[in-house]
Order: sequence, then C-alpha cells, then structure tokens
Amino acid sequence: MKVNELASLEGFSTLSLPDGEREICGVYIGDLLSWVMGRAKADDAWITIMSNINIVAVASLADVACIILAEGVQLERAVIETAQAKGINILSCSLPAFEISKTFFEKL
Repeated sequence: MKVNELASLEGFSTLSLPDGEREICGVYIGDLLSWVMGRAKADDAWITIMSNINIVAVASLADVACIILAEGVQLERAVIETAQAKGINILSCSLPAFEISKTFFEKL
C-alpha cells in the first residue's frame, strides 16, 4: 500500500505528504523515540501519539514511509513545516494505534 492510498481511506487526514508514492511495507507502533529509532524498519508506517519536533528526526533516521498520529493527535505548524522540508509523510487518525494497525492487515 502506498502512503497516498492510506491517506485517502476514511478516518485518515493528511498533515504532510511530500512523498505520497512511498510504499508501506510494515507497521511499527511505539512512543519511546530511542526505541523506535533502533527498531522501526525502513518503509514501515510508524504509529505513535508523540507530537514533538523529534518525531521528524526519528522518522528520517529510521527511514519510515510515514508517521501516523493516533487518537487524533495534532501537530504544531512548525512540526508540519519541518516534516514537509525533510520529506516526511505524516497522517493523523482518531483511532487508537491497535485499530489503525488492523487497517494494514485488512489492506496489505
């Protein structure tokens, strides 16, 4: 599934989508940034409730396909602008992380 396909599903909204054609090959759920940095795989969709600027750096280092903010978490404008500039896709969804992850098993 491509990030822009996920973004078009009901319940998902786009916050930053500079590389919507990026393929999602797996899912990683985690909120401890150092843990995510060492364990998320390239091309994963990273599901988190973290909303500070550091998520952009972690997403870049881990080379994830996108960040999905669970439970309706919103971002400050500066975080969105940084994500755009760094080529990081960020989506938001009101569902809990587990419910979001089920989307991938239904679609992948």
